[in-house]
Amino acid sequence: MISDATSSWRPITSSVPQGSILGTVLFNIFIDYLDDEAEYTLGKFADDTKLGGLADTPGGCAAIQKDLNRVRKWADGNLMQLNKGQCNVPQLRRNNPRHQYLLGATHLESSFAEKDLGVLMNTKLATS
Repeated sequence: MISDATSSWRPITSSVPQGSILGTVLFNIFIDYLDDEAEYTLGKFADDTKLGGLADTPGGCAAIQKDLNRVRKWADGNLMQLNKGQCNVPQLRRNNPRHQYLLGATHLESSFAEKDLGVLMNTKLATS
């Protein structure tokens, strides 16, 4: 027996259309200006953003904090939520001043090893 059920329109509350070329294009346009005024490098990936820079001076630490503030402001302005539980600060150099960074009012956790694309890197810059 064939049912005469029809679908109804629903508002999209988040995400981009999946499985289409248009979805990828729209997402790239959406995040394109995220790093327009960043002092350091922002790596933008499908579900991840990485901010990287040298923080061996107070000015370098301040620049990273300024970029973090810009990312948070961008996310708030675009009604996006940052997963603060997955945000951390890798301390990959021995002489790192171990500055405490904030994402809004939340202190970001420090880590002494970072796994990225399956490669684990520690403070001695040794990989495994």
